[in-house]
Amino acid sequence: MQLILPGRYYPLMGVYIPDMIFPVENITDLIPQKHPFVMVGKLLSVDEASTKSSFIIEADNVFIKNNQFQEAGLMENIAQTAALRAGYMAYAENKPVVVGYIGAVKDFEVFDLPKVGDELITEIRIENQVFDVTVISGKVWCNNQLLARCEMKVFSQNN
Repeated sequence: MQLILPGRYYPLMGVYIPDMIFPVENITDLIPQKHPFVMVGKLLSVDEASTKSSFIIEADNVFIKNNQFQEAGLMENIAQTAALRAGYMAYAENKPVVVGYIGAVKDFEVFDLPKVGDELITEIRIENQVFDVTVISGKVWCNNQLLARCEMKVFSQNN
């Protein structure tokens, strides 16, 4: 007997997404990254076109310099929010988590750097998806202030 979880079918993605209780706090099975290189903390929401995550910056983070989370960390946070979405979708389809790679970054802008202890809220939107390439736009906020944004091409490695 197959267990059918309550959820919703998204025709544009061609996937049925089971309902999860948000926020999802145990995200380690949804992303390929492992400590100390995890730059997302919670999955806040997923819908047909967007995903939101949160992340609290800790003092021992590899991207901390002079008590500030650096630009590369903001970019990685956007990429890992996309990975979190992909992992969630894999979970919904009962498939293994796929490894993704940043193929290109366009129009990366940083307006401010967050500090240790700050909570980032990151949203990615799916702009286009063709085969194993997904184009996303990403924005990172802290205390309702936009810190960074970019467009990114992410390539998925299928087994």
